[in-house]
Amino acid sequence: MDSQSVRATERGGLHGYDGGKKVSGIKRHLLVDTRGTVLLTCVSPANVGDRDGAAVLFSRAAENFPRLRHVWADQGYRGTDFHA
Repeated sequence: MDSQSVRATERGGLHGYDGGKKVSGIKRHLLVDTRGTVLLTCVSPANVGDRDGAAVLFSRAAENFPRLRHVWADQGYRGTDFHA
């Protein structure tokens, strides 16, 4: 699981500012398997945190992948609330 902030135009849709990456636009949240095949995606404004985007991915994953038990993620997803 990871996310990527990318620039977006001012026209249409939601957008925000990611202060960490200094990007105004959207953030793509991805859940992939160990081969890199995209399983689920979620697009949000760039100011949405990684953990909040992951919560949306996990809610969708529970429906589509009921046997999912382990997820690898970087330091943006740390925290005791997130692990629970």
